[in-house]
Amino acid sequence: HVQLVESGGKLVQAGDSLRLSCTAAGTTFSSLTLAWFRQAPGKEREFVAGINTWHRLSAYISESVTGRFVIFRDNDRKMVYLVMHNVRPEDTADYYCAATIGGGSQPRDGRDFEYWGQGTRLTVSS
Repeated sequence: HVQLVESGGKLVQAGDSLRLSCTAAGTTFSSLTLAWFRQAPGKEREFVAGINTWHRLSAYISESVTGRFVIFRDNDRKMVYLVMHNVRPEDTADYYCAATIGGGSQPRDGRDFEYWGQGTRLTVSS
């Protein structure tokens, strides 16, 4: 079983930058494909960014945040990060870290991930 814990969500102003963090425990971290999803109030869960078990350049980003968000992982620290630049009010959501064991693809569907954190809330004021 994989345990994921997110942190870093807070109240910020539009245009700010911040970093969300997720720590994983319970399995070999390097074997995990990891992703960030978000769910805004009244909306469906949305894929944001993912990074698989390959080379660190194997990140994939939703078009909705391309150019503003970056995902990267630190296998030594067993952490995955979502760096967010120039945040907008529409980025307001609960952000969830998700994991699946294995790699070889770029899953974007939440159903492809077996493990989820409890979420961290980002609120962007205009």
